Amino acid sequence: MKKIGINIEVDVFSRTQTTDKIISATAYNFAIGLTLCWGFAINWLMVTNMSPESIAAINPWVFFIGYFASCFLGMCLFNRFNNQLVSSVVYNFVVVPFALIINLMVSQYDEVLVSEAIRITGLVTIGMMCLGSLFPAFFQKIAGALTIALLLVIVVELIEIFVFGVHHGILDWIVVLIFCGYIGYDWGRANQIPKTLDNAIDSAAALYMDIINLFLRILRILGKK
Repeated sequence: MKKIGINIEVDVFSRTQTTDKIISATAYNFAIGLTLCWGFAINWLMVTNMSPESIAAINPWVFFIGYFASCFLGMCLFNRFNNQLVSSVVYNFVVVPFALIINLMVSQYDEVLVSEAIRITGLVTIGMMCLGSLFPAFFQKIAGALTIALLLVIVVELIEIFVFGVHHGILDWIVVLIFCGYIGYDWGRANQIPKTLDNAIDSAAALYMDIINLFLRILRILGKK
């Protein structure tokens, strides 16, 4: 009888042992790709079927508290439960809040520009995944620097927006570089843990957030041109 694992202390990418069935590398990568496609499909459905006005009408505090609470709950459950069925459901706790943000963002830009941003994001993602496979040790070394850089950029952006009322485009480029690094880092880590269906879904969640953040910044850069 298969055991449903519950792990409170070990995060997804620290898993070194498992009681789940190990699948082939091809099946593992396919599962990651399929999970990512599911998330992107939800994004597309929500963007095409929900008006940005209805999202903008939500109280900002309610929206952002619900957004961060849903994402945080999703990531906590990913680390807590080592079961693919749970992970499949929890994945949506991460995807849906991001879809609301995407809806608000893409509504401000022309469809051609959005398509261009999607194409560039896809090409960059594939490139960074290849680099993550070839040089996992390098991305492991820069992980700490990526985290510090991201936190610093967030603080600077908040100060610029709420104190000075400006936003410098160079910050968008910096964030693009940071999330390029995160894609390579998370892809490298995903292929170093046991290749199970649950780990594929959990890894896809981390990659999904990297890719969406990259897409939104690329869209902003293209929009300014």
